[in-house]
Amino acid sequence: MNSRAPARPVGAVTRGTTNPNRLRRMDRWIAHTHGGALRRAVEPIAVDLGYGAAPWTAVELLERLRAVAPGVRVVGVEIEPARVAAAKRYEREGLVFRHGGFEVPIPQRPMLVRAANVLRQYEEGEVGAVWERLCGRLAAGGLLVEGTCDEIGRRHVWVALGPEGARTVTFATRLGSLERPSDLAERLPKALIHRNVPGEPVHAFLRDFDRAWAAAAPYASYGARQRWMRAVRELAADWPVTDGPVRWRQGEVTVRWEALAPRG
Repeated sequence: MNSRAPARPVGAVTRGTTNPNRLRRMDRWIAHTHGGALRRAVEPIAVDLGYGAAPWTAVELLERLRAVAPGVRVVGVEIEPARVAAAKRYEREGLVFRHGGFEVPIPQRPMLVRAANVLRQYEEGEVGAVWERLCGRLAAGGLLVEGTCDEIGRRHVWVALGPEGARTVTFATRLGSLERPSDLAERLPKALIHRNVPGEPVHAFLRDFDRAWAAAAPYASYGARQRWMRAVRELAADWPVTDGPVRWRQGEVTVRWEALAPRG
């Protein structure tokens, strides 16, 4: 018999605050961009890493992903044992909860790891190692989505990473709540939030976005969506925007990571 004690989960307990429907913008983006890969996978496993004090985000992730990939299964992973115990009664076909951290304690390599509002409470210098560890757990063709949103999901910024590392940054918002695009700076993920200062690419990007937004003011008479789309179209002339009008209409814009990565 193996007498070794179970390995301690990697990471630290966070505040665990959560609300129903908080991650809807991220989930919609994942379903749109990664749904095909999930459908094609032989064993599509998605991990909701650090789902918090209540399991709503994991339950919602299962529902939203199954709309585009009926065979997907979701594993909610939490580092606080009491949160796992409380979530157990929400288990169902395709949804289970496990105690763990950044080691992702499941035997399979997941096709998706979603870590929302987890690294916000870590130090900036810790982010790279966590990304590397989580990307190393992904299946071929898998995706890590890591980012931050406000308490009710109106403003959200996330980084998408593959096994090779960071790929893109997505800014998403409920357009009616936005005064200017740089309002999203308060929800930058940990890798970027301290870099919103002169001389850093993300600061220049948000500055240019505000300028494009101001120039698009005449379109406000047609609604905030039309103004956003016009501003993004102007922004795309100078920045490597990777998506198009279908996503812009949702209050999103996605930019290549290399364009916004911190200097040094």
